[in-house]
Amino acid sequence: MDAILTFITEHYIIPFYLIVWLVSVACYRTYFDTPLKYYPMYLMYTFLTELLGYFIKFHEEFQVVSNNKYNWYNVIIYNIYSVITFLFFYYVYWQVLHKEVHKKWVKIGAGISLLSYAISLFFQDPFYSNLYYADLVASMVLLFSIWLYYKEKKIEFNPYPKKHNLMFWTSLGLAVFHSIFPFLIIIGYEAPKIWVNYNLRSVLWVFILFMYGTFMIGVMVHKRKAFR
Repeated sequence: MDAILTFITEHYIIPFYLIVWLVSVACYRTYFDTPLKYYPMYLMYTFLTELLGYFIKFHEEFQVVSNNKYNWYNVIIYNIYSVITFLFFYYVYWQVLHKEVHKKWVKIGAGISLLSYAISLFFQDPFYSNLYYADLVASMVLLFSIWLYYKEKKIEFNPYPKKHNLMFWTSLGLAVFHSIFPFLIIIGYEAPKIWVNYNLRSVLWVFILFMYGTFMIGVMVHKRKAFR
């Protein structure tokens, strides 16, 4: 029991992911036929990635790098996670947007993001380092996609309040998080003393909790007819 309490206290973000997934499944009937129909799968993937990251870091039998000196490195699974996550949300916004020119821009942005990850492989080892410059490019593309969504929403009529729109809450969480996340990661690698001295890891966790908290609020208060 003590071990479980210690795990929850020190790695509370992992059970929080599970809670968000459970809520998303409980409310699935309100959005099962929308572009977010794969939401629960994405949230479970997030939970499993974090859980695997924990085991790699604290249990030698889960080592994924050949150098025993760095047997706790789990960064490769997060690099893969980043690519899949960005592609998932690019797909969502490509589906949600109405104007063909906006859809085209999202597709171009997705291509630019994938190219940035491919180029990063020539300069960074994905087993030992976050591809943080590619993450920055991908985040900017996602923010641009969110801006396109809000631009369309601004000029269309919708009788339902924003608080009942799942995409509103999803976009809010993504926009806030990705406005900060890539810069924190860059600081962590390029200025590690600042990362440690200002405890930016905790700052990052706060933004993660905010993002997934908005996801959870969204699926809880969402009204099916208000989706868009």
